Amino acid sequence: MKPSTQSDYPTKLKCIAIDDEPFALEMIADDIQKVPYLELVNTFSSPFEAWELINSGQIDLVFLDIQMPTLTGTQFLRSLIQPPMVIFTTAYQQYAMEGYDLNVIDYLLKPIPFDRFLRATNKAYELYTLRHKEVAKTTTPEVDYVVINADYKKIKLFYQDILFVEGLKDYVKIFTVNDNKPILTRSNLKAMEGRLPAQFFCRVHNSYIVSLQKITAFQKSKIEIGRVEVPVGSRFLPAFEEIYQGQLR
Repeated sequence: MKPSTQSDYPTKLKCIAIDDEPFALEMIADDIQKVPYLELVNTFSSPFEAWELINSGQIDLVFLDIQMPTLTGTQFLRSLIQPPMVIFTTAYQQYAMEGYDLNVIDYLLKPIPFDRFLRATNKAYELYTLRHKEVAKTTTPEVDYVVINADYKKIKLFYQDILFVEGLKDYVKIFTVNDNKPILTRSNLKAMEGRLPAQFFCRVHNSYIVSLQKITAFQKSKIEIGRVEVPVGSRFLPAFEEIYQGQLR
């Protein structure tokens, strides 16, 4: 088998590294730049500096130290509403179980051999590729429904029956026209957003996606869908207004 080259990877994972130790941060950054399917966006010495960029949804993978002043890596990860993939990089073994409870991709102990670093990033790239293949399968123009796993069975939900979707970290609640009780499925809001067609649905908040066709009223800070009010986040407002106003023309 021929060795992989940069051209073999059409999509790169956008990465950042967070570590309060300058030398450790430099080593991680150097390793990231050696891997052809990784793109180093930035490095940070404090998790607070990276918070806005992560919450913008532009980052696919975070290399995160654990023992840092003021806020540990595990505390920071728990504070994120929709965290990207995370690989912990630390000198301490005792946080490994907590790391896996947080569904991190891998747990790397410093000093990190490059082959061990590469195995961890391979896991991240394989998961990223798998997720995007699944999204591609379910967003073809011919399909007018999404299939989800709920109550130990597969459920076909037609786009026209969905009112809005609420994210709850590792789960989403899907509210539909014909059921007073929402459907709960294991997913995150970012993944669900990728499975719903943009011509019918719009992300309006860190925790909400709405059906554009089901909106009955709109103000700057909220959307009404029948008798239900859904908040609109300031970060999502400009894009939503442009899409919604375009549909009203």
